[in-house]
Amino acid sequence: MKFTDMMSNEVEIDFPPKRIVSIVPSQTELLYDLGLDSEVVGITKFCVHPVQWFKTKKRVGGTKQLYLDEIRSLKPDLIIANKEENEKVQIELLTKEFPVWVSDIKTVSDALKMIRQVGLVTNKKVTAEVLAARIEDAFTALQKASFPKRVAYFIWYKPWMCTGRDTFINSMIEAMGWQNVFKEKSRYPEVSLAELKIAQPEIILLSSEPFPFKEKHAAEIAGVVSSADIRLVDGEMFSWYGSRMLKAIPYFQSFLTER
Repeated sequence: MKFTDMMSNEVEIDFPPKRIVSIVPSQTELLYDLGLDSEVVGITKFCVHPVQWFKTKKRVGGTKQLYLDEIRSLKPDLIIANKEENEKVQIELLTKEFPVWVSDIKTVSDALKMIRQVGLVTNKKVTAEVLAARIEDAFTALQKASFPKRVAYFIWYKPWMCTGRDTFINSMIEAMGWQNVFKEKSRYPEVSLAELKIAQPEIILLSSEPFPFKEKHAAEIAGVVSSADIRLVDGEMFSWYGSRMLKAIPYFQSFLTER
């Protein structure tokens, strides 16, 4: 059966797939929440949700450094990947041997589309539609900020790197009614603390992933931008597109209620 992925590539799958390898953490969790189990035979070392899969499923390396021979040994009839999280060269190599369905997500809308399409390719259409509708309704019901707080969201240290335009994180920030002070910059720009001070963010968010920021990093920023509200935040809530978006809504609402 033929499907079109989010890169507009036609993917022919022996439907329904029985041996799925997921190489993106948020999409791995989605597969679990769609009701799949034995069909998923391989995941990455970063696919920490659900815990039982992390403990029992075959791990095929990291999202950027896949163990191709391990994947080959699993004989997958479907590999679910992502344009940003996986390396292009490795995906191209896998595509020559296996059906590879690739997502491309920059917005909340893209994430909802991905959920529905993954439901189609894994024979979980109805469950995926219900999940996507629940997430859509939850975002609609989110009580957004009355005034658009100016926000900077950091993802990396040495060099300091923020989230810019055309990113899922930026879309999540905007869904809260906030404004990304680096929205006009490239997707993940390097930003000096001097530039940060000039941007005058009211709120600075330090993510738990991909770099695990700690209080010492918050203190370093506070030494330069003393007026900002600096918070350590759960990166999964801002960057995991998929079923975790349902958990992100109450997490976001708690932030908005405080302000």
